[in-house]
Amino acid sequence: MTDRRLREQMCLLAKSLFDRGLTGGSTGNISARTEDGGLLVSPTGTSFGRLDPARLSHFDPQGNLVSGDAPTKEMPLHAAFYDTRSTAGAVVHLHSCHSVAWSMMPGVDPDNFLPPLTPYAIMKLGKVKLLPFFRPGDPAMGAAVRGLAGKRTAVMLANHGPVVAGKDVEGACNAIEELEDTARLAMLMRGYDANMLSPAQVTDLVTHFDVEWDT
Repeated sequence: MTDRRLREQMCLLAKSLFDRGLTGGSTGNISARTEDGGLLVSPTGTSFGRLDPARLSHFDPQGNLVSGDAPTKEMPLHAAFYDTRSTAGAVVHLHSCHSVAWSMMPGVDPDNFLPPLTPYAIMKLGKVKLLPFFRPGDPAMGAAVRGLAGKRTAVMLANHGPVVAGKDVEGACNAIEELEDTARLAMLMRGYDANMLSPAQVTDLVTHFDVEWDT
């Protein structure tokens, strides 16, 4: 994908997420690998609804900012995924409402944040790791992701928001939407005796679709 097309796609997808209320104000950040191994990143303090393709932060393959505005303060978080997952072509972080709400619920499994309600979150995300609360921009968030040694494609920052790495920017956006949708279902079903997928059904999905499923 050309640099121009990638810039346009990032801004288009970010605006779609914003317009549908998955992240508001100037929250959230998005990044993607360029053809030469560099990065395009949403600038700090910008809104997903109004990203300018020409002003995206552009890093060369050595990690030097070569053009555009100053990048998001969550760069350590993005870098941790790229450095530990060779398949990562894009990273998206949102402040989506239902996933944040679910992160605050008692009894949530920190090693497997989402309950097995539908097959799609399992297929697109594998197990989602719930990380503790960190101050926004704290480099310790990146260190926590590095501590997972590339075994997770998605994490949930408690009281903050989800972060998902994908093979490309469209895949990362689709996966993080699935995370939010599943968290919304979990909130809707809380307190009910829901018929979740059985362990055998989860295993079948993991095997059939070759899902990364860290044990």
